[in-house]
Amino acid sequence: MLPPIRGFQGTGRVATPRRAASSGFALPGASAREAGATEAIASHLNMLGLQGEWSASERDAAAARRGDAVLRELAALQLGLLEGRLDSARLNRLALLAEGELGADPALQEIIAAISLRARIELARVHA
Repeated sequence: MLPPIRGFQGTGRVATPRRAASSGFALPGASAREAGATEAIASHLNMLGLQGEWSASERDAAAARRGDAVLRELAALQLGLLEGRLDSARLNRLALLAEGELGADPALQEIIAAISLRARIELARVHA
């Protein structure tokens, strides 16, 4: 038996998370609006890339936004797999976001490359 924890003075109430109306996991705050935002980010970044040269700060900002979007998609993919469902639209968004701007900063390039590699690995695992 584990010894009791001493010195903790909680409120005495335990908060329980509320479940969504549907069964299974739900990404907190996830909505169709966020899915559309991810697609908008990908298309916006692609359009900006076609328009010409970016400054170093613009490239870094675009890479950071893409990295954030990829991480959100990976988290949602993980939850979907835990629920036993596979969303093909999510996979398409992830594939779009896996390629793109790495940024100008070498440290940021390394981080974004690692995130993109993880996305490509997950896509390969799903298609295997």
